[in-house]
Amino acid sequence: MQPLQGSFVALVTPMNADGSLDFNALGDLIEWHIESGTNGIVAVGTTGESATVSIPEHIKIIEKTISFTAGRVPVIAGTGANSTQEAIDLTQNAASIGADYTLIVTPYYNKPNQEGLFQHFSKIADSVDIPQILYNVPSRTACDLKPDTVRRLSNHPNIIGIKEAVDDAERLAELISISQGMDQKHFSIFSGDDPTFNHFMSIGGDGVISVAANIIPHHIARICSLNLSNQFNDAIELDSNFRSLYELLFIESNPIPVKWMLHKMNKIQSGIRLPLIPLSNDLHEQTIREMVKLKLI
Repeated sequence: MQPLQGSFVALVTPMNADGSLDFNALGDLIEWHIESGTNGIVAVGTTGESATVSIPEHIKIIEKTISFTAGRVPVIAGTGANSTQEAIDLTQNAASIGADYTLIVTPYYNKPNQEGLFQHFSKIADSVDIPQILYNVPSRTACDLKPDTVRRLSNHPNIIGIKEAVDDAERLAELISISQGMDQKHFSIFSGDDPTFNHFMSIGGDGVISVAANIIPHHIARICSLNLSNQFNDAIELDSNFRSLYELLFIESNPIPVKWMLHKMNKIQSGIRLPLIPLSNDLHEQTIREMVKLKLI
């Protein structure tokens, strides 16, 4: 199996104004991403509102994503949960309907220690024979998967990478050293932080699982390609154009800003599920101003 590298979009889940799923828009988004050079689709991650879709909806979104991509790019299915058994069930369902990989976030709210995390991820990997990517985002989960635990988990044949959202140079260097020290397989290291992913790739990261790729898929794919071909100065120059956009994408809880921007771009309807609501009115003007500057609208 080829190592995963490049730009992977943490795809939003399009919804109608009443919150119902809009699969026509999902298909259109996937076509746009493939045409724009996105290297893979992450379905029903946290950006895809995994927390508020039902389990049958969750599985249907993955199924539709697999159908729309039709094997042209890999599909990475979000299957994490704070119940180990629920994560196993979701991962088994994703595997059975043809997902290429799964992305499994650390358990949120119940705050396991490092041994609990090791056993959680190990049990999922033991239970389902599909390549699995760990996902660490402590700012949202109140749970931090440490590099030493990642190193232990990296020895499992079904655990093939991590999406790391902590911006810490020492941690990133530790994770990259895990990848460089593997003899039998490639262990992919992905950034989960748009504002810093370019630097992350310049020091050895494999790519990004990106929120910004929802809005500027061609540019995120190009920045990744430049880094992978060691054209670091060109990557820095291109990435610098999007500093303000990256900030705006997280000015309120993700995916509020990204869905609002995509709606303004006529890519999706306005739907988002409670407890999230559309972007606050007082943020509209500055967001529109940046979108016009970048010729997104």
